[in-house]
Amino acid sequence: MAAVTDVVTAGRSGDNTTARTRLVALWSSMGPHGDPLHRCALAHYLADLYDDPAVSLTWDLRAFDAAAALDDDRLARHHAALQVRAFQPSLHLNLADDYRRLGSFAVATEHLTAARDCVDILPEDGYGRTVRAGIEHVAAALATGSTARLTTHRIPVSRSAAGAPTG
Repeated sequence: MAAVTDVVTAGRSGDNTTARTRLVALWSSMGPHGDPLHRCALAHYLADLYDDPAVSLTWDLRAFDAAAALDDDRLARHHAALQVRAFQPSLHLNLADDYRRLGSFAVATEHLTAARDCVDILPEDGYGRTVRAGIEHVAAALATGSTARLTTHRIPVSRSAAGAPTG
């Protein structure tokens, strides 16, 4: 996880090309059957590094799929406060945004509803507020039929109070 976080931090500094290359290399080295926590984090971060919504969607689906293979016992070995369900609001939000950008408004609305339905798990900290604001921004974009890229819910790499990776 430290290698992933280091690369993502570098990417947040503006060198997306290097960050993508290094993260894809990490993904290739672990393969599709690697540790689901590592796959989830890596794919979640990779999605943020692509401007093309179809490519971003591919990585966000991989993150969502990896999260489905996680359990709280595995997460506790990484950080005692982590819970799988705390990943869901951000994962659904990112999928909603990807589908919205691709013009698949019905599917985007389904994922936005799922994000809203589970966002109460998040604490009222910076991370939780950012995800909640992202939900509202994607909802507003959906309401106008916008497919423009939003950056409001893509946040710097850190940890929330609940220990969930942000970004």
